[in-house]
Amino acid sequence: LKGTVTGPITDTLAASISAGYNKRDGFVRDLGTGNRENERNRWFVRGQLLFEPTDQLKIRIIGDYGKIDENCCGVVNIRAGSPTTIITAPVALGGLGKSVNSASNPFGDVVYNNFDSTNRIENYGISGQIDYELGPVKLTSITAWRKNRGITSQDSDFTSADILGRHDEDLRVSTFTQELRLSADFADKVHVLLGGYYFNEKIRQDNVLQWGSDARGYFDRLIRGVSGGALSLYGAGPVPIPLESTLGAPTGSFFAQGTGLTEHYRLDNEAISVFGQLDFKVTDRLTLTGGINYTHDSKNFTTDVRSTDVFSQVDFNAPALAPLRNQLLLAGFLRNAGVDPTNLAAITAFATNPATAATYAGFVTTAGTLATQPTVANPLSPLRSLQIFPPFLNVPNAIEPGTTSDGNVSYTARIAYEANDHINVYASYATGFKASSINLGRDSRPTAADLVRINNAGLMLPNLVSGSRFALPEKSTVYEFGIKANWGVASANVAVFKQIIRDFQSNIFTGIGFYLGNAGKQSTFGIEFDGAVHPTRETTIGLALTYLDPKYDSYVSSPFGNASGMRPAGIPSISATFSGDWNHELANSDRLILHADFHYESPVQILDGLPGFITKDPLTGQPTTAGYQAGLAAARDFRREVNELNASITYAMHNGLEFTLWGRNLLNNRYLITIFDSPAQPGSVSGYLNQPLTWGGAVRFRW
Repeated sequence: LKGTVTGPITDTLAASISAGYNKRDGFVRDLGTGNRENERNRWFVRGQLLFEPTDQLKIRIIGDYGKIDENCCGVVNIRAGSPTTIITAPVALGGLGKSVNSASNPFGDVVYNNFDSTNRIENYGISGQIDYELGPVKLTSITAWRKNRGITSQDSDFTSADILGRHDEDLRVSTFTQELRLSADFADKVHVLLGGYYFNEKIRQDNVLQWGSDARGYFDRLIRGVSGGALSLYGAGPVPIPLESTLGAPTGSFFAQGTGLTEHYRLDNEAISVFGQLDFKVTDRLTLTGGINYTHDSKNFTTDVRSTDVFSQVDFNAPALAPLRNQLLLAGFLRNAGVDPTNLAAITAFATNPATAATYAGFVTTAGTLATQPTVANPLSPLRSLQIFPPFLNVPNAIEPGTTSDGNVSYTARIAYEANDHINVYASYATGFKASSINLGRDSRPTAADLVRINNAGLMLPNLVSGSRFALPEKSTVYEFGIKANWGVASANVAVFKQIIRDFQSNIFTGIGFYLGNAGKQSTFGIEFDGAVHPTRETTIGLALTYLDPKYDSYVSSPFGNASGMRPAGIPSISATFSGDWNHELANSDRLILHADFHYESPVQILDGLPGFITKDPLTGQPTTAGYQAGLAAARDFRREVNELNASITYAMHNGLEFTLWGRNLLNNRYLITIFDSPAQPGSVSGYLNQPLTWGGAVRFRW
């Protein structure tokens, strides 16, 4: 339901008010909670005042408020690794007996959660614009303030098991902007624009991510699996070895319900830009344009992240754990000899059998030194993949100040020529700038260089590794050539461009957080076309077509190793939209309006890679070239092709009443919007779905 009322209050004052309410049942059934996901429940109100006391002065004030309160969004399992199988296996078979949607049917629009994923957002603001004309000069001031608050809660293991029992976020963003512009026209030859822009934004974010009641049972089964049955989380020893008591941890402390992460982030961002542009008409048909912009951007950020997950704080390389590592090396030795290391009778028989006793005794004699040898893989290394909430080194600290400061001058040059009354050709060259981006998330880590300095300063924490705190500024260069044509019965626009971005900012979800980094250089060659023809007065046929050829020219330190030369995922080569409209006037002055459009995107790989599938060297604990390739290969089979048909039929009466029947995605083309590593389920993959076929009706009245 939407409505708008606008009109004059006095000769110099006008007002308008708009409001809308949008409610829809969710199209994804949650068989765990019994409710629906991907619903709609939102409303807004917007008011404007326009004051024109004189012909030279205009003042406009706009205020708005909107709210969202929805269950969103449904996440489906699309590849079930062994952890997901553990969740769904019956208790009698060593599983949890819980539910996950079938990975073989992700488009069944069915999910299983043990609590609703809710999305509550408030968004409101006010702005004021003043325009004052003084002869050939026009002054404009735009002042705006906006506040956004989002409170979300998500069942982030996306199963009916209570593994990640709580994932709550409270995000507050407050933004103030001020823009001043001066524009002037002189002798119909020169147009000048000068201005300045001030930006101030404050972000405050609080998160809680904690283990649920099923976490201990679930991770006990994972630990047994990754250790080949040699280890367990708890239970009676000596085989399998109960990890919690062996490490001297308090009973029930590993993966305890309510432990996890508490996160607090703060970011203050201030930026100022000064810009100018000059348009000079050399002739009535030839125009030259030049522009320049200086931007300075500064950010100040702090983090306060606390991990109470005891298991993630264990250093599996610690000297004190050498006896345990020796036990596991012995278990591996027995397994290779064909002896079940969990069967005490079999071990005793192997140790006392005259044919194998000497071999067993020889290994036991040397095992005491094996755990300290650099050529021997740490048998505890597989457990590192389960240390999901390691200790966090907060910023600022003695090495990392938590500040960035960037400045840049960008410019543009353009030439436009009207070949005749119907055709305009142009060529342009422009540079652009994007300031440093900050990783305000649980995957924020010091750079490799800073990690060395942190270690030298005595600030190291258990299991602290390098990663990304922020991405460096990116700079772009765009070359473009185009033709714009309009002959009345037909119009066509063509643009050919090449975009080059140096230090391209890349952000990849890792399954529990985000990796923010820079590609050395990314370039894209593209061609865009949009046009329309009017074969009759009542008919319009349109086409919009885009061809893109992107490439990572240089991306040596990607999350997947050296990705130089690789095509970025998610960017289809061809995107096209075909549309047709028929607006027919009937004898009684009513109108029949038919509309249809078809949107196509060529097949494309959805994601560059899946970090959770990267394998590591058992000796160094670092990813290998083959390990990086495994992360890339895991995402290769997940592709998207879009074929969406939309249509509507409207009967518009001459008195202002309209009736519409519409359908969206009439071919019910289903595809994955994006994919990611399933949180806390190594080897599994989850994803978000597009909307299925939807149809409905609308009634409008205009007066």
